[in-house]
Amino acid sequence: MSRISRRIGAISESATLAVDAKAKALKAAGRPVIGFGAGEPDFPTPEYIVQAAVEAARDPKNHRYSPAAGLPELREAIAAKTMRDSGYAIEASQVLVTNGGKQAVYNTFATLLDPGDEVIIPAPYWTTYPEAVQLAGGAPVTIFAGPEQGYKVTVEQLDSVRTERTKVLLFVSPSNPTGAVYTPDEVAAIGRWAVEHGIWVVTDEIYEHLTYGEAKFSSIATLVPELEDRVVILNGVAKTYAMTGWRVGWMVGPQDVIKAATNLQSHATSNVANVSQRAALAAVAGPLDAVEEMKVAFNRRRLAIVEGLNAIEGLHCPTPEGAFYAYSDVRGLLGKEIRGVVSNTSAELAAVILEQAEVAVVPGEAFGPSGYIRMSYALGDADLAEGVARMQRLLGEAR
Repeated sequence: MSRISRRIGAISESATLAVDAKAKALKAAGRPVIGFGAGEPDFPTPEYIVQAAVEAARDPKNHRYSPAAGLPELREAIAAKTMRDSGYAIEASQVLVTNGGKQAVYNTFATLLDPGDEVIIPAPYWTTYPEAVQLAGGAPVTIFAGPEQGYKVTVEQLDSVRTERTKVLLFVSPSNPTGAVYTPDEVAAIGRWAVEHGIWVVTDEIYEHLTYGEAKFSSIATLVPELEDRVVILNGVAKTYAMTGWRVGWMVGPQDVIKAATNLQSHATSNVANVSQRAALAAVAGPLDAVEEMKVAFNRRRLAIVEGLNAIEGLHCPTPEGAFYAYSDVRGLLGKEIRGVVSNTSAELAAVILEQAEVAVVPGEAFGPSGYIRMSYALGDADLAEGVARMQRLLGEAR
C-alpha cells in the first residue's frame, strides 16, 4: 500500500515556484543569480493598503473568526469593483473571498467537476490549471496556440477538441505565461461558441489592469451576457496591487456555485485572514493610481526585454501585450552546442542558462510543449538588463 495517495502523488510541484526557490537558494549560497521565474511585482504594497492592515491588526474584531465567504463589506466592494472595471453587474452574494487566486481556481473546479468531466485548457497555460483540474477529478484537455498566431487559440481549435464530456473552457486574457491579450471580437466569438455548446467558462482576470499599447482587457462575461448562468470569474489583489504575499483572491459566479464553493471552503480553510481582507478592502475600494505607476515601469521593462532577447540569434520573442511575462520561442537554439552541452529540450536549455549564466528562467514544459521559455519582467531594471546581457553572451556561443 502506497504511503502517498495516487491523487496527491500525481501532482507536480509548481514549476514557477520551484525555479524561484532554486534561484533564491543559489543566491543565498553566494552566487549572483538573477531570477526571472516568479510572477511577482518588485514594488512594495501601496502604503495606504499597508496602513489599513496595521489598523485592522489593532482592532479586536479582526482577531476572531469571520464568515467563510468573506467579510460582507469586502464582498460588497468586490461586487462594486467588478462593475467599475468590467461593466459586469453582480450581487455580493455571488462573491467568495479565497486564500489567494490559487484557492479560487481549485474551489471552482472542485465545485463544477465530476469525475471524467473534461476541461479545455488553451496552451501555453499557467502551470497550476491542469493540476487543479486533476485534483478535482476532471480531465484537462489542452490545445496549443503558438507564436505564429500570437499564442491565442481559435474557435476552430477549441471545437476540434470538444467532446460530449466537455464541461468547462478555461479562458485567460491577459495571459500568463505569454502576455497575449485577446481582442473584444475574439473574446466574444469564444464566448458565443461556449454558449452554443452549453459549456461553462472559467475566466481568470487577475491581470485585467496590466495591458499595454493599444491592447485592452475585455471580460467575456460582459461581452457575452448569455453566459451569465455558466461563467465563473477568478481574480485577486496580488498582481494589480503588488500583494502576492497577502493571499487574497476571489471567485464570482452564479449563487448556487458560490454557495457550494463556500461550503467547501468552510471545511478546508474557513475565512481568509481578516487583516489581509481589510487590506484587500482598502485596495479594491481605492483608486488605481498605484497600478498606473507600476505599469509605466512594466511597459519600459517589457520593451527592453523584448529588444534584448530578440538580439539573440535562434530566439524569437513576440511582444507581449499584457501581464508581465515574455514568452520566447527557443526552438532555434535546441540541438546546438553551448559550452560543451547540447540541449534538446527547453528544460535542458534552462538548466544550462542557470548554471552557465546564473539566470533563472522557466522552461516551456511547465506551460505546455517544450521549445519555449518564460521570463517575468516584474523585476528591477538593472537586474533585467544584466540578466538579458548574460543570456546574450551565453546563447551567442550556440553552434
